[in-house]
Amino acid sequence: MNKILKRTLSIFASLLFIAGVALVLYQPVSVELGKLEAKSIIEEFDKTYNDVNNKNNKKNHNNKPQSSQASVMNVDVKALKNASIKYNNSLLDNQGTVNTSDYTKAALNLGKYGVTNGVFGYISAPAINMSLPIYLGANNSLMSIGAAHMCNTSLPVNMDDTNCCIAGHTGYRGRVFFDNLCQMSVGDEIKVKNYWQTVSYTVIDTKIITDKQSEDFYIKKGKKLLTLMTCVSNNKGGFDRFLVICEKK
Repeated sequence: MNKILKRTLSIFASLLFIAGVALVLYQPVSVELGKLEAKSIIEEFDKTYNDVNNKNNKKNHNNKPQSSQASVMNVDVKALKNASIKYNNSLLDNQGTVNTSDYTKAALNLGKYGVTNGVFGYISAPAINMSLPIYLGANNSLMSIGAAHMCNTSLPVNMDDTNCCIAGHTGYRGRVFFDNLCQMSVGDEIKVKNYWQTVSYTVIDTKIITDKQSEDFYIKKGKKLLTLMTCVSNNKGGFDRFLVICEKK
């Protein structure tokens, strides 16, 4: 009986040890796997981007009509660009009156333009070693896999009178998204790449707001803004919003 009990306790102790090791390793392993996944998505995006631009350059060189179709994904870049510009223009007369509490919807149906993985582009911040794919719609599903564009704010296109607002989680179990945003400083560079261009911004301010404030997400006349948002504790059992505000000079 004693032998059986000792053996049982030994097995139980071994299982507890294995479970403890697995628990300790879960976070770092999951984070690294998440980085690899994001890297793979971005590499696929860059392949599509390069394929489109190389094809268009070749067509221009041969004086033939341009083709905006990509072979990696059959992306109609010209139509997507036009739709993005139209969407941004549609916000100009509505800023301050539209329901900006509903950021979760997709600004565009990317499937209409041949984007099958839901990725509009990606954001990179060298100062904090961050590169994340951008999805359209700041909902729980999309924010669990990358950064998310907030509907009713400008899409990341190089246009005047725009304020592109992108949200990302902090403290999401097993992944690192906007966790290091608070380490960014005025003067740091952030780049956003879509299917036809890269837009470079410079950090001009950081601030904390409540979840009831939204004025920082509105368009400012004559400005090209990028506003990044993540949640931070308000030390009262709730969460405020930490913002990194950037501008294209």
